[in-house]
Amino acid sequence: MTATHKNKTFATLLAALAGSVGAHRFYLFGKSDYWGWAHLISLPISLLISHLYFGSQPLLTYSPILLSFLIALLEALVIGLTPDEKWDARHNPQSPKKSSSSWPLALILVMTAGIGAITLIGVIARAFDLLYTGGAYG
Repeated sequence: MTATHKNKTFATLLAALAGSVGAHRFYLFGKSDYWGWAHLISLPISLLISHLYFGSQPLLTYSPILLSFLIALLEALVIGLTPDEKWDARHNPQSPKKSSSSWPLALILVMTAGIGAITLIGVIARAFDLLYTGGAYG
């Protein structure tokens, strides 16, 4: 019996697009992954906090899902920058196929780094606005 081959490019894409709900963790490690469930639970927790504290600052009420999103982008970078040999040794030890990364992975990594930087700068700017002006600028 051959094991399924885990594609590094697909795992990176999942982490970048749907990582905040743990899609990449479930793809790589299955349904028993605790960190995948932690990502997934951040969505209902954020919705519950926003319902309980309706009218509060969205940066605060949606902070669990926002933190999960930023962590998922970081995980996408870590997954994508893992060397192919190390990737195969960890995720594809029984698979006869070998991973070979190409330009789509590089494109995903560049887009992930850009989106992550923009999001992180925006969160920091909004946090400083709330801290020092009480949200006077938005």
